[in-house]
Amino acid sequence: MTVAVNQSSETIAHMLAEILGDEPVPEVRIAGSGSVPAVFPVTELVTAVLAAAGVAVSELLATAGSELRPVTVDRRLASMWCGSSLRPDGWQPPPPWDAVAGDYQAADGWIRLHTNAPDHRAAALSVLGAPPEREQVAAAVLGWSAAELETAVVQAGGCAAAMQSLAEWEASEQGRSVAAEQLIRWEDTGGTAAGELRLNPEQPLAGLRVLDLTRVLAGPIATRFLASLGADVLRVDPPWWDEPGIVPEVMLGKRSVRLDLREIGDRERLRALLAEADVLVHGYRPGALAGLGLDRATREGIRPGLIEICLDAYGWTGPLAGRRGFDSIVQMSAGIADAGMRVLGRERPTPLPVQALDHATGYLMAHAAIRALETRLRSGRGSRAALSLARTARLLTAGGAALPSTLLRPEDDGDLAPAVEHTSWGPARRLLPPVGVEGVALRPPRPARELGGDMPRWEQS
Repeated sequence: MTVAVNQSSETIAHMLAEILGDEPVPEVRIAGSGSVPAVFPVTELVTAVLAAAGVAVSELLATAGSELRPVTVDRRLASMWCGSSLRPDGWQPPPPWDAVAGDYQAADGWIRLHTNAPDHRAAALSVLGAPPEREQVAAAVLGWSAAELETAVVQAGGCAAAMQSLAEWEASEQGRSVAAEQLIRWEDTGGTAAGELRLNPEQPLAGLRVLDLTRVLAGPIATRFLASLGADVLRVDPPWWDEPGIVPEVMLGKRSVRLDLREIGDRERLRALLAEADVLVHGYRPGALAGLGLDRATREGIRPGLIEICLDAYGWTGPLAGRRGFDSIVQMSAGIADAGMRVLGRERPTPLPVQALDHATGYLMAHAAIRALETRLRSGRGSRAALSLARTARLLTAGGAALPSTLLRPEDDGDLAPAVEHTSWGPARRLLPPVGVEGVALRPPRPARELGGDMPRWEQS
């Protein structure tokens, strides 16, 4: 593959080649300078995956007779979007972390407890026999080995990870399994899709219906990108779910509805939505959709030609396939937090300064959805793409740990879009888009809104 990458590093070109393979692609222009202060090439990773998403848009438009359009990525803005894109005016979202969540010293090492979800917090506290107070949790963790506590919390339905080195992860059965997996695993889902899009060169995904069954954080980032290209993204959450520290960031451009899938009527509403969807994006653990009466054969029968984008934490093979996990948890397992501690000479786990696995995987999911749409426009057949945080972590760490030579310059007003975004919580501004495709407008159709404010139907039903 020949990629014209300007003002860039070989790392970006190498990552982009791994994502795209050896087929011809449009020109990719990299603007900006500096890097995230991380021990792995975070800026290069997010720049490469955003470039891949842009390339997918350019190739999609080429199916309608357009020439391949150049793609531009601003590596500085790409890095900044990995933190937060929203700048509230006169208000602040709640902290993104639960008070108990974090890293704890065990008897023989470190462990991270992920307790943002109430069920996960309850599981960890029940295993430890501790109240939800950080000092008492820390005292209880000291009585366990890290590996034994990880096992006990996971078996109780919680989410935890003992810290491993990169070498330990790569030597483990799960690390070897992830290394053998494709970055994006593709499957043909068959079928013949009806009601295809007429591509709008300015907003290529206008009219595309995306059923979003994802939550924190990679999946919502993927669907946010699809919404910015004009897709009708409808997010589905249970009545009791909220993630107040994150929703203002990821709900840009989307609509959302609350359905209790334990109830027959709401399950039927979900099936009706699926029957008219073009794309299904989900991060359900194996068997969860089948438990709702939506196994693979049923999904494909309800919507022939369905495009399905699936997310997993630890990979799709190996002994940990299907285990609960999040960006910070995978960083502990896969050696990233340990490498940060060692390279920077710290005394405790030092993860990446941004949740790069989530953001990068989210843009890869968006890339996969657009590539699958191109395939369906050409052949009428659907596709399933499976991605994981752990496999993205391998793309990030493959070149080893090293600190960047030049850091990002501080943010200024010129980094923000001029328009005010009138969110459900108050006015705000967003960072400028980090990626551009010639002639395409990344223009979300609505500001970020609270969860559950819409009806369970498509805009053009």
